[in-house]
Amino acid sequence: MLLVSCVLFLQAVLCAFRWTSVHLILTLHLNQVVVLVEQTQEIAHAARQVLPHLKKMKHKYAKRLSSALENFIPLAEKVIDQTERRVFQHEQVPAQEKIVSIFEPHADIICRGKETKPVEYGHKIWLDEVDGGIVSSYRVLHGNPPDAQQWQSSLKAHKKLFCHPPQQASADRGVYSPDNETFAQEMGIKRIILPKPGYKSKQRKTLESRKCFVSGRKWHAGVEGRISVLKRAHGLERCLDRGEDGFHRWVGWGVIAGNLALIGRAT
Repeated sequence: MLLVSCVLFLQAVLCAFRWTSVHLILTLHLNQVVVLVEQTQEIAHAARQVLPHLKKMKHKYAKRLSSALENFIPLAEKVIDQTERRVFQHEQVPAQEKIVSIFEPHADIICRGKETKPVEYGHKIWLDEVDGGIVSSYRVLHGNPPDAQQWQSSLKAHKKLFCHPPQQASADRGVYSPDNETFAQEMGIKRIILPKPGYKSKQRKTLESRKCFVSGRKWHAGVEGRISVLKRAHGLERCLDRGEDGFHRWVGWGVIAGNLALIGRAT
């Protein structure tokens, strides 16, 4: 009887969590939100009372449910807190303090300025590519960091892997900064292809109109197509594995599969 009650508590916690999540809250009347938050609080409290008794049971299903409750109850309580802060207290809750999924609590809120997808959930993936389209390294980023922060780490990773800096390094205009250009120059990179956004001086326009700079931009334009292939053909559009470790694993195997496919076509 206790085990059945725990199952019902867990299911109710999950259901109540979904309905009091941030995404649905804006479409609900304030009175409805109050009721849903109170219901979730009651269920979470009841689940906490049941948990000590459940831990004493030796049945394998009891142990499994106990582990699930220990995971989900704190998440439900955190969502209650962020709901109260955002809806009732009109507080702007920082993105790093929000939970957007109880099943993937590690997921970040990503805003990339797209009209069709102003907000996305998951993790940014940073790919370093060398000649032939081979991905030489990748990183799963946390939060929503600006692209300019990734340039120096990528150059360091390339030098560590190949024991020398690349002859040419290129990136999108979002990566440009004077510090990033200086860092690449100090590493001894001959051709640095970082288009400057916004206003450009006459000297800068002359630099970016040089043949080597233009050809470097054309090469870099092909990166978007290769990223699209990784998404469509090798599973990087959506992760189907579970947990943060599963996310890293999914990305890693996708990158390996993409590299093997390129090598296979080249040979």
